[in-house]
Amino acid sequence: MLDEVDRERAQLYRLMAVLLARPPEAELLDMVGRLDPDASTPLGNVLDGLAAAARRATVDEARREYGRLFIGVARGELMPYASYYITGFLMDRPLIAIRDELARLGVERADEVKEPEDHIAAELEVMAALVERQVGAGPNDERRFFERQLAGWTPAFFRDLEQAESAEFYRPVGALGRLFISLEREAFSFSPPLDTTAA
Repeated sequence: MLDEVDRERAQLYRLMAVLLARPPEAELLDMVGRLDPDASTPLGNVLDGLAAAARRATVDEARREYGRLFIGVARGELMPYASYYITGFLMDRPLIAIRDELARLGVERADEVKEPEDHIAAELEVMAALVERQVGAGPNDERRFFERQLAGWTPAFFRDLEQAESAEFYRPVGALGRLFISLEREAFSFSPPLDTTAA
């Protein structure tokens, strides 16, 4: 059974995954706008800023912003893929690495999903499932996935999102991701070193 901390962690991973997977619908903006966090904490303060941004945004504005950031005419302002952030190219070695990791965890891509598995939203969704123990069997699966698939590149992605010229609603999404990933990295640092040679 999940404790409250893990439940909240999974919810944050899933919230970011949903926000980054596709342009937001009215229901999502309404749900985010109704968040009522404790703004006296750093994480709560960032969530409060995200809720305020959702209340200000219209669906059309948020959808256009998503398009400018992640789709564009030829490409968006940001490329939300591990391969691009790690190697500068799409469909590169990091995509192979995450496909191998997902196969090890028994996770298969749904037929309707068209994005490659190294998309930021896909990686965050897998992390949520690991925290909830919906996938994975080993005691170190959660930490291993975080360290191998998220820790290396997502801080730069979230920083770029926070500073993106086109970002308004998505600026606090970047701030949330940047802070949350740093908190996760700090929490995992208190565990014994992960054996990176393990299969």
